[in-house]
Amino acid sequence: MRAKSGFLFGTKQLMKQLLLALSFLSIERVIFWLLNQDHFKNAGITDFFVGVWIDWMTISLCFIPYVLIYCIPSTGWKKAKKYILIFYFSVVNMLFAALNLMDVEYFEYTNKRSTADLFTILGAGNDLKQLITTFIVDFWFLIVLFIALCNLLVFLYSKINHDEDKTPISGLHRLLIGAMFTGIMIVSGRGGFQLKPAGVMEVAQLGEPERSGLLLNTPFTMIKSVGKDQLEVKEYFAENVARNYFNPIQKSHPAHVLPDSTNVVVIILESFGNEFVGYFNDKKISYSPFFDSLLAESMTFEMGIANGKKSIEAVPAILASIPNLMDNPYISSPYATNDINALPTLLKKSGYSSAFFHGATNGSMRFDAFAKHCGFEDYFGRFEYNNDAHFDKTWGILDEYFNPWTARKITSLPEPFFATLFTLSSHHPYYVPSRWRNKLRNGPHPICKSIHYGDMALQKFFNEAKKQPWYNNTIFIMVADHTPATNDPYYSEKQHMYSIPIAFYDPKGRIKKGIQPTIFQQLDILPTLLDLLNVEIPFYGYGNSFFKPSDREGITYLEGSIYYFNNHHLFTFTEEKARNLQAVDSKNGNIGRLYPPNARQKKHIENRVKAIVQRYNSDMIRNNLTVK
Repeated sequence: MRAKSGFLFGTKQLMKQLLLALSFLSIERVIFWLLNQDHFKNAGITDFFVGVWIDWMTISLCFIPYVLIYCIPSTGWKKAKKYILIFYFSVVNMLFAALNLMDVEYFEYTNKRSTADLFTILGAGNDLKQLITTFIVDFWFLIVLFIALCNLLVFLYSKINHDEDKTPISGLHRLLIGAMFTGIMIVSGRGGFQLKPAGVMEVAQLGEPERSGLLLNTPFTMIKSVGKDQLEVKEYFAENVARNYFNPIQKSHPAHVLPDSTNVVVIILESFGNEFVGYFNDKKISYSPFFDSLLAESMTFEMGIANGKKSIEAVPAILASIPNLMDNPYISSPYATNDINALPTLLKKSGYSSAFFHGATNGSMRFDAFAKHCGFEDYFGRFEYNNDAHFDKTWGILDEYFNPWTARKITSLPEPFFATLFTLSSHHPYYVPSRWRNKLRNGPHPICKSIHYGDMALQKFFNEAKKQPWYNNTIFIMVADHTPATNDPYYSEKQHMYSIPIAFYDPKGRIKKGIQPTIFQQLDILPTLLDLLNVEIPFYGYGNSFFKPSDREGITYLEGSIYYFNNHHLFTFTEEKARNLQAVDSKNGNIGRLYPPNARQKKHIENRVKAIVQRYNSDMIRNNLTVK
């Protein structure tokens, strides 16, 4: 009877401890949901039950060592063992809480649970060192919540009886308990008895793709993405068949709209999503009045699509027509050193000089290294600006100073030139110098004032550029890098959460101005620009020129799902099938409405997306991203 009670005691004690860990993951999911409800309006109780299963998978993956330590006989090291178990339990659960609470805010910007690449991105340059103080100040309430959860965890854990003197557990029963729990946790951690352990994509499909962020927890996505940077070869079709559905090897065709040797300035606007650009909204107050005036004089796309949710994903899309169809951003992936045909390299063959301007601290997001890899001849960052009196103490040189400095610096480039300016002041923490705070417009989100500041700084760039001899022989391409955290449920929907301004502006009016009611993604900039510059050259790219007769499409990747925009529709592509169809029209009441795709439409989309993925994976793995 005593032995039996020892076995039951040990089993119950271990189960209580694991259930306590499980309960805290569920609490953290509820907190995550409460502070991100706009993204999960259709969430139901089933999503939370699925979440509990994923939480148990996470516990199973991380607590096998804890179980084994618990089941080792205590003779001779009882006190030490007790403290080891307390330390292990506390540290792992506190780490879980830290990661989940971090994503309470970070999800607003990425719309996905963080993966292991986050630390690679933050570790680039001095970004983490510069931002940590700002994050502590802005998100203090999460730190308070973290401390409260940790204290509650320690308190409840201490209430679980660890005294085995009254109910000793024999060595045999420890062995049985260890074997039983280890077996259960191995199966649970794998997600079942299937051949391959379940990954993020598989478990996310237990619910609707648009609610995958709620089903998952951040520790799980972190664990499953560690060492998973490598893509897998896909063989949906024979190569000759795949090329019929998609082929990134293209050739530009002169549009004869602009004269040969026209200069190019690409302006990448940090976080300028359509939601906060007055031109795309029927709002009395605009936070971007100058930009609005430029868009009205440009060839502007009504449905501009960002090919990612991070700055580090935007630069390869814009400059090299390379999307991000994997969890790890291309720049920080194992494939970052692959040979590519980016715009500076392609245009150099036609005599173009090139320079990349970004006021951030050199090394930030690895942009300086990637710019060199793209073929830019010069890079100008915070160090080249060489005046930290204008440093914002977080990211880099304030736009109001760096932008006009860039316009003057461009004048030193031999013509024709290709220059890229990446702004930064409209990035979190949305810093605005004190002298401007009462002069700029407030809005429902902290970004509004910094968007207005960025707009003012953009005007300073153009005011300075107009004084330069190269201005009238230059085409300006203005594009946001990604959308910011949203304040409007409309822009939380998948079919609108990538909506950004993309516009081509010619000061002499040779490009037909006006709104183009069509999809145009960041990937399309490279082929369209080559056509506009009358540069006839073969190139490798995933976009389509605006001047090429074809379906207008866009492609993005998020948490194992591909979102494929085709003309005026969005298809969700999961588990190698087109799942949902949604309208991508202007604000007309179609928010959230799903339509089952017809068989012909579905087959066409599936073949197109499969061919893109097959070619993307294969070419990334084989370093085949150029025209040979």
